[in-house]
Amino acid sequence: MNITIFTGQVESKRIDFGTERIIQALEEEGYEVSLRDLPSSYEDYRRIEGEKIYLGLEDDGFISWLEAQEILIYHNGKPGQEGFYLVTCPSRLTLIAGGDETGVLYGCLELIDRIREDRRVPREMAFSDQPVFKLRGPAVGLQKTKIEPPRKTYEYPVTEGRFPWFYDKVMWLELIDHLLEERANILYIWTGHPFSSFIKLQDYPEALEVDEATFEKNREVFHWLTSECEKRGIWVVLNFYNIHIPLPFAQHHGLELLQSSIHPLVADYTYKSIVEFMRSFPHIGLMIGLGEALRGNQNKTRWFIDTIIPAVKEGIKAAELAEEPPIILRGHDCDPVAAMTEAIPLYDNLYTMWKYNGEGLTTYFPRGKWLDQHRKLSDLGTTHIMNIHILADLEPFQFNAPLFIQKCVQASSARLGGNALHLYPLFYWDWPYAPDKCQPRIKQLDRDWIWFKAWYRYAWNPWRNERDEKLFWREVMAQAYGLTSNQGKKLLYAMESIGQCAPKILGRIGITEGNRQTMSLGMTMSQLTNVVKYRPNKELWYSVATKGEQPDDYVVNELRDDIHIGETPLDMVVDVEFLADEALRIMEELVEELKQGSKVSEEIQRIYTDVKAIYLMSYSYTNKVKAALKILEYKYTMDDDLRGDLSLLEDALEPMEKSYNYYKDLKDLTDTTYLYACSMQTRQRKIPFTDGDAFGHWNACEPLYRKELEAFKKNLSKLQHNQFPNDQVEVIEFEPLMEAQYRVLTQDAQAYVIGKKEEIFTDCDWKIQNVAEEINGLKGIRVGLGKAISEGAEIEIELMEDAKILLGYMGGGGVEWLKVPDLETNTHADDRGGLACVYANAIKAEGCPPVNIHALDYEKGRHKLYFGTGGYMIAGIIKKDSTIMTRNADLAGEGPDTLDWLYEEVE
Repeated sequence: MNITIFTGQVESKRIDFGTERIIQALEEEGYEVSLRDLPSSYEDYRRIEGEKIYLGLEDDGFISWLEAQEILIYHNGKPGQEGFYLVTCPSRLTLIAGGDETGVLYGCLELIDRIREDRRVPREMAFSDQPVFKLRGPAVGLQKTKIEPPRKTYEYPVTEGRFPWFYDKVMWLELIDHLLEERANILYIWTGHPFSSFIKLQDYPEALEVDEATFEKNREVFHWLTSECEKRGIWVVLNFYNIHIPLPFAQHHGLELLQSSIHPLVADYTYKSIVEFMRSFPHIGLMIGLGEALRGNQNKTRWFIDTIIPAVKEGIKAAELAEEPPIILRGHDCDPVAAMTEAIPLYDNLYTMWKYNGEGLTTYFPRGKWLDQHRKLSDLGTTHIMNIHILADLEPFQFNAPLFIQKCVQASSARLGGNALHLYPLFYWDWPYAPDKCQPRIKQLDRDWIWFKAWYRYAWNPWRNERDEKLFWREVMAQAYGLTSNQGKKLLYAMESIGQCAPKILGRIGITEGNRQTMSLGMTMSQLTNVVKYRPNKELWYSVATKGEQPDDYVVNELRDDIHIGETPLDMVVDVEFLADEALRIMEELVEELKQGSKVSEEIQRIYTDVKAIYLMSYSYTNKVKAALKILEYKYTMDDDLRGDLSLLEDALEPMEKSYNYYKDLKDLTDTTYLYACSMQTRQRKIPFTDGDAFGHWNACEPLYRKELEAFKKNLSKLQHNQFPNDQVEVIEFEPLMEAQYRVLTQDAQAYVIGKKEEIFTDCDWKIQNVAEEINGLKGIRVGLGKAISEGAEIEIELMEDAKILLGYMGGGGVEWLKVPDLETNTHADDRGGLACVYANAIKAEGCPPVNIHALDYEKGRHKLYFGTGGYMIAGIIKKDSTIMTRNADLAGEGPDTLDWLYEEVE
């Protein structure tokens, strides 16, 4: 069989690449392919014998002639951006008309699929398609699972020792060919600070973080990658955080590695880095994360407007670009609307990005403040990207629920105004490998192919008919795993059922939608019955979870005999247990069927293991919730001496024991199947236990849950024997804190001796009313509240020795008070160890909420302290080796009524 392909009238790497792919498909089916130019007279195309193919843009000369002659009629409209029209014209001419070069390429892929299905070029085609979402693609991290001191989170120079896969061109081709096959058109690459691994600056040679050989190799690989992506219609975008600087640059200039405010030297370095990077790699987009280290929304906006955008514009001149490359503003830990409002008049090709469900996947019913923020960004009129971010509630298991994903993409479009997709892998921090405990390591692209395929499919078109989609996925799963159609149906049902368990649990009882919670590792009883202690991110409940009640709300409403609105914790328990039961039942039935016929494949076995693990996790959670509701009822009905109906606590014991037993089974199962539960093992992981390195697996957490259960039993026994905590008041002697020597160098900040009747701010007369014994008499520092609120109060000090700075947060919720940084938004929040409160409710002052004291480690020398906007105080500076006895000073009236002592070991 002979076939002629007419070469197009436009020079295009993408059209050439599509042509090569068509030729390969035709030759595989036995065609002899010849290439030739179009006849000078278009009507003479008919004189070429046999079958013919033409690929071109819908407004080129030949296609325009076909339209004018009414040989080509678009029965459902001309193709738009990335769209194509595939049609059979007279004289056996197969035509691909693309709305742009990428559209032609996608038309080639469609024709190839049909050639392989029919084993020949089909006849009588008239088909068009184009994507709904403008951008569709994954995030890949040049980041690792653990910090490398003295570098901070995200700080990883690109070397073969850290990222051997970056230099693996075969792996890259597998990924970008996969993206092309799924019609994905963007590859987001995340780093903390990429410039120091890929460019040199004449003015700052000390900024280069890699050796000369690695530098040259990095540039060669990156040039090759971007070129290969360009052929496939894939746009490469590099993310970087602000303000992160290279370690050797910071050391050379005596600067902090992470810059919290705008330093002129750092601004000059960043500006020149962007210019040189764009000159070196002219077809790369940039994604800006203004948050993380840089504090204060005004600072972040100024950094974007005064440094980033001017640098990009200068880079355009240096690279002699005809068009502005895209800039994506990641609306994280900043005021993106304010920043974009100033940026839009300055730059045309701008995009915005905001997290869909935070750092997890919880619902396709987004609402609340997060919905409002999405709408504000999408209403700006630029392309708004849905960021499917860290999947903290799904790790480390597979998530093969495509119909759940479809609804999420539909909600992204219809409710949030999104028209682009940014997709994290399920185990982001350990890319490209999955967390399964096996050798050789499984690649995420292989294990989680349904996850990727579903998101890309629905980013192309989220509005496909759901009944048709059920048929599509059952057949896809059947073919992939060697199943019958009916077995594929069972597998899909099990996957959709088990896929809803983790999202439902987290949304109802979780602490946060961020990645400081490793959900699969469970939660402590204290985290369920004294949730305020763990600073819950309430937007999890109010923005990215089904409307309903948390355990405290439910119990209070029950005791008041109030009507319940939305989903209750017991509703969640019933639903999750049903879904887990159904999924496990169907999977066991499917596995048993497969055993009868042939060996169960490794892939099906892994899916079955995941279903069983999520089943055990779910039942561990639901039983713990049942126990927590009993304990909360006791908490809200006991008297001032902590006495109440002990039968409530007795009723809590059985579900607590069941919860632990399910967890122990989960630990035993995952001990042989998973390397770890979360992909990032750092101090950022706080729930259920602090330190993701020490508590990164179920086998590390199980002993603590066992201790919790045993402590509850012993404390319950004491109560049953009429021994209550308030019966004996323990006298505690506190060791005096040793003050460190320091000087205040900032004129508008004042050192003073902390005590009653002292003013807590320099610009108002609010006086200290009460102070904890440990803090009383220390030399503190006060700032102006007005400046602290408007722009943030910076204090420069000189420490004569290594020390701990006692930072006082006013525990109110208003914008006037400095907030304890959230690990959800600031990964560096705990770098100096100051995230945990050491003295709760330690100072009470006029006009202020109770003050909580946190201790931050600082080394000898000069420091500029900038914590962000909002009022705060320095409650003292003490020697680094001072002994701190953490406690609640109880100046806000709190006491043992939290019932946390129920779960603490009895001596």
